[in-house]
Amino acid sequence: MYISRHMTPAPLTVEQDILISEAREILRSNRFRHLPVIDKDWRLVGMVTDRDIRSAYPSSVLSGEDRRHELEQVSKTPVSEIMSTDLVNLFPYSTIDDALLLLEKKRVGAIPVLDEKGVVVGIFSVRDLMRAYSRIFGLAEKGGSLITIKDDGEPDVLARIVNILEQKGIPLTRLSRTKMTEDEKSPGIVYIRVQTYNISAVHSILADAGFELVEPEPLLPEANT
Repeated sequence: MYISRHMTPAPLTVEQDILISEAREILRSNRFRHLPVIDKDWRLVGMVTDRDIRSAYPSSVLSGEDRRHELEQVSKTPVSEIMSTDLVNLFPYSTIDDALLLLEKKRVGAIPVLDEKGVVVGIFSVRDLMRAYSRIFGLAEKGGSLITIKDDGEPDVLARIVNILEQKGIPLTRLSRTKMTEDEKSPGIVYIRVQTYNISAVHSILADAGFELVEPEPLLPEANT
């Protein structure tokens, strides 16, 4: 769950005096979208993104001499003029939950990871987040299937599920309990990931034990106009 296990380590960085055109080429050739900007001591001072760079270039509406003048100005401008300095960061010991909350709150696509001296040691992006949760919840495991049941509210519900599946020899790989709304009185959901292709048998086992499966909500028919 720690960032150090899921971040992209030793990311490519640039110094703040590099030109915008050079930064654009680095992003383009490496297929990156975010570049940490560092000072002479390797400490983070800013972030520049592909969006920052696109915004720095003249609009396609401009043409002729006006466009040439704008392009000439951009070609002489360092990234320090367009980089973001209102920064957030993570540490190697931060959790992916910390990262999720920051990414959502700040609405950014990636967050630099710093050591105790402020040196960039990694970067954690939305893509890294998706990969991390994919591994944690076993989304890419061959033969894995997800089952959802309604939480009956009893404190031993997870233990009962484990015991039932173990008795039937059903491999259980993930188990989580959650609320679908903030209302404490509303029923929750239990997510079960099992390692079997015979899902109908697992459904029957759980139903026979008194658990209620969660079925997809039916689509409402479109109103005639």
